[in-house]
Amino acid sequence: MSYLPVVKVAAVHAAPVFLNKQATVAKAVSLIREASRHGAQLIAFPESYIPAFPVWASLWAPIDNHDLFERFAGESLYADGAEIEEIAAEAARCGVFVSMGFSERTHASVGCLWNSNILIDDSGKIANHHRKLVPTFYEKLVWAAGDGAGLQVADTRIGRIGGLICGENTNPLARYSLIAQGEQIHISSWPALWPTRRPVTGGNFDNLAANRLRAGAHSFEAKAFGIICAGFMDAEMRDFLVARDPAAAAVLDGSPRAATMFVDPTGAQIGDMIRDEEGIAYAEFDLNRCVEPKQFHDVVGYYNRFDVFSLEVNRERLEPVSWRALKKTDATRAEADAMTGDET
Repeated sequence: MSYLPVVKVAAVHAAPVFLNKQATVAKAVSLIREASRHGAQLIAFPESYIPAFPVWASLWAPIDNHDLFERFAGESLYADGAEIEEIAAEAARCGVFVSMGFSERTHASVGCLWNSNILIDDSGKIANHHRKLVPTFYEKLVWAAGDGAGLQVADTRIGRIGGLICGENTNPLARYSLIAQGEQIHISSWPALWPTRRPVTGGNFDNLAANRLRAGAHSFEAKAFGIICAGFMDAEMRDFLVARDPAAAAVLDGSPRAATMFVDPTGAQIGDMIRDEEGIAYAEFDLNRCVEPKQFHDVVGYYNRFDVFSLEVNRERLEPVSWRALKKTDATRAEADAMTGDET
């Protein structure tokens, strides 16, 4: 007898309107409507979908990228800003859950950015806000390190939803922290390409194989369904970068492209797969299929040794300053000191 939800999910394999947050938000809203019309209850977007993934950090030295960083910072989003509110309003209108990758800016600094993801529920409320714990490789030239505040699984009417950004899916402790919260749907978000070597040297990072391997491993260990949502590089993005430096064409064209797909609780691929074109991939997750595999390996249940291993997670949201209210006695003393100063 089934007692867990059967969920139709969608993963958006699409390019942003490169470095244009307003146009990309409009495109995202349109894609949410489209996926909703096709019956999707949960819609995932790629890593740093708004305003784009800063792949130029892999192409040129930081001393050549000041203008791109400034533009990227200006097109990044506040977590409490109008752009997120617009996406949340569309999620509420459509009655769907939305996972959105974006570059986040802060009110405390004009130059501090995070690689972030936000999960919006079907009423338009923020269910979770996560900042990538450690920017990977050349991402450190763009984004700051996040914190553990977003290492949370949202308990929703369509299941327990968690997620990690790109290379975080290589971190076994981060993954375990989600498994230990009963995660049933895991969303992993990825860039369209991730160059690590010039193609002529060989040995470039294989996005397709690496992402599939990590997502499959997590689903097998968690006994959860997985959404692998990757970005897409369109002609506009490629042409912008090649116009800046024609030598970039060899790297952009020679680097493996990531794919958008789904895996079941055994790690097997299910549903649609999209790689070389824009589109929306769909799959159906019968969460009842998460139960039987727990008989084999329940790594947060009987298949563990909590007397041998332990994990502590700091969920504190890191802030640049902590304010302490002025006590009444301190205020009285300060007022007296001021009066004494006036008399002298």
